[in-house]
Amino acid sequence: MKHNRRHFLAGSAATAAAVAAPSLLRAQAGPIRIGEINSYTTQPAFLNPYRNGWALALEQINARGGALGRKIETIFRDDGGKPEDSLRHAGELINAEKVDLLAGGFLSNVGLAISDFANQNKRLYVASEPLTDALVWARGNRYTFRLRPSTYMQVAMLVEEAAKLKARTWACVAPNYEYGQSCVRWFKELLKRARSDAEFVADQFPALGRIDAGATVQALEAAKPEGIFNVTFAGDLINFVRQGNTRGLFEGREVVSVLTGEPEYLDPLGPETPKGWIVTGYPHAEIDTPEHKAFYDAYRARFSDYPRLGSVVGFTTVTAIAAALAKAGSTDTERLVAGLRGLRFSSPFGPVEFRAIDHQSTMGAYVGRLDVRDGRGVMAGWSYRDGARYLPPDDVVRTLRPASA
Repeated sequence: MKHNRRHFLAGSAATAAAVAAPSLLRAQAGPIRIGEINSYTTQPAFLNPYRNGWALALEQINARGGALGRKIETIFRDDGGKPEDSLRHAGELINAEKVDLLAGGFLSNVGLAISDFANQNKRLYVASEPLTDALVWARGNRYTFRLRPSTYMQVAMLVEEAAKLKARTWACVAPNYEYGQSCVRWFKELLKRARSDAEFVADQFPALGRIDAGATVQALEAAKPEGIFNVTFAGDLINFVRQGNTRGLFEGREVVSVLTGEPEYLDPLGPETPKGWIVTGYPHAEIDTPEHKAFYDAYRARFSDYPRLGSVVGFTTVTAIAAALAKAGSTDTERLVAGLRGLRFSSPFGPVEFRAIDHQSTMGAYVGRLDVRDGRGVMAGWSYRDGARYLPPDDVVRTLRPASA
């Protein structure tokens, strides 16, 4: 069977896919089905915009004829933030709904559960959001690919800035699960490599979603660090910032913080936004690259709202899947895996590649300092950091990833 492919721009966003020439077999085929699993009820700030971005990409791609001459459809499932529920949904999606591949994931422990399922069942899993490094390294496998820049990558971006500061003694605060623990581990290791005089004087690991902010702030203040590394997000971040502002924790101290510049977590802080924090994030209103402007304008026209970082992740996940289908010329799992290894595709942040060696994408992040303008938190002095620059070399990756993967 021959397929005549053509590349196209998905709507106003630069996204590559292909439409196969019609044949009797393809004309009779149903839609390509993606089984998407995520923590919609527990992480709505990120995942509601994520689903909008997903819908926008899907509408644009299907308006151009879909992929392989077939429409793409998505069957969504909510895991409620529970790994056991994600496994139940994965089984139902594969066995009952007959999806062609799995995608999604937010929390790191949930993403790892889906990844293990994909490996055991030899089915493709495109992980949108889970940031744990284990997903592509210690527990990496042939069938799992990850889009977002990992904990290692984002921490490396922040360490690059932290190493320039006068702060020598540091305290860390992070949610007590895989993502938070991984961030702290890498921050300590990478900062010590960059600054031999760096010293860590305190760690706080509150339970995810249940931070006792007063006690946490009190413990950090008692340690008298010169700098603080923060990994809390969502409601935990708001409580931490409020207590820290009230008790003067951040006065005269440098703070380096993962994710805090993302609108999902920055917008709720409003005038309480602590000025001067060095953060990773998404200064959506100020990015004027052609790729981002096309995405931004299309998103605003479709939803009468500005995109969040989740919107970019959802949009780009679908874009990547469509590009993989075009390259593979099939929905066969093994051919899709081969197609994703080394796949280059476009995103609102520019060109991205899934590295063949570990299945980690080179999608980057923006780094800047927090400020307040007109009562709203913003990122100032930001710059885009290409994810490819913040990954270890191949010889190191081979020591981190199972040889069987």
